[in-house]
Amino acid sequence: MKLEGTHQRSIRRAADGRGACILDQRELPWKIVWVELRSMAEAERAIREMWTRGAPLIGATAAYGLAMAMAEDGSDAALDAAHATLLAARPTAVNLRWALDKVAEAVRPLPQAERAAAAFARADAICDEDVELNRAIGEHGLALFRTLHAKHPDRPLNILTHCNAGWLATVDYGTATAPIYLAHDAGIPVHVWVDETRPRNQGALLTAFELAGHGVPHTVIADNAGGHLMMQGQVDAVIVGTDRVTANGDVCNKIGTYLKALAARDNDVPFYVALPYTTFDAGTATGADVPIEERSPDEVTHVAGEGGSIRVTASGAANPAFDVTPARLVTGYLTERGLVDRV
Repeated sequence: MKLEGTHQRSIRRAADGRGACILDQRELPWKIVWVELRSMAEAERAIREMWTRGAPLIGATAAYGLAMAMAEDGSDAALDAAHATLLAARPTAVNLRWALDKVAEAVRPLPQAERAAAAFARADAICDEDVELNRAIGEHGLALFRTLHAKHPDRPLNILTHCNAGWLATVDYGTATAPIYLAHDAGIPVHVWVDETRPRNQGALLTAFELAGHGVPHTVIADNAGGHLMMQGQVDAVIVGTDRVTANGDVCNKIGTYLKALAARDNDVPFYVALPYTTFDAGTATGADVPIEERSPDEVTHVAGEGGSIRVTASGAANPAFDVTPARLVTGYLTERGLVDRV
């Protein structure tokens, strides 16, 4: 990613090697604020309160959180307790569990004195791998975008995306945005319809911020405008990220994704899901088995903007954070292995 003209990752080790630095995404796009996490408790809070978010980045943050726990206490009891605490921070994204399990597997056979260093090393490796996975997703997506653009070479390729599945949701590149960035850099004219993504507006605040920083033409739209644009022939493809794909191919992603898939199917618009293997959950049979996070109703009753938040309704609210898109509505899964019809 380029931030203020400099290539950076969305998470990095602290300068002394004993913590992690993240962007406070609650401040974007108004301010760029880096936060240094120095303990497992701070990492857990950052995940739970969405200072940092996005399935792969949650996993990376949790991996560093577990490493910080080992730096404080390398015992098995501390390892198990930290694993459980971090896992409970966000229940839907499977990358969280995957990353925690990988760090725990790396350190459990070791003497306590060696565990912290090994945990930090494994967290570093998780971050490095995420970058390569997303770059590969982008390369395969670039080939797909070339094919799509060839159908209408006289105009820009119009892509609709939902929520934020960009470098702010990963360590770099993003999942759904990786092919957008690579296509733009390769000279393919791309225009992105950016769903605002209520209630937290990750599209309007984060995806638009990313695309603007990379120079990609884009337009923010209300969540309910996507179907209309598809009906008018103004969307060539929908591409989204995901927090979990189950064994049968069901896709659990930010609330509103299912409605986009339905509209895409009704209008013969291809619907693609971008994910690395770390987001595939072979141990969960279908989307009906995925725990759907219910977040605070304040996210619905209040809207955050520059300078603070305001209340927009006097009524109470429900706030399911994710929905499930059945596999039958997915045209293809864009992975580090290529475009596949089954994960």
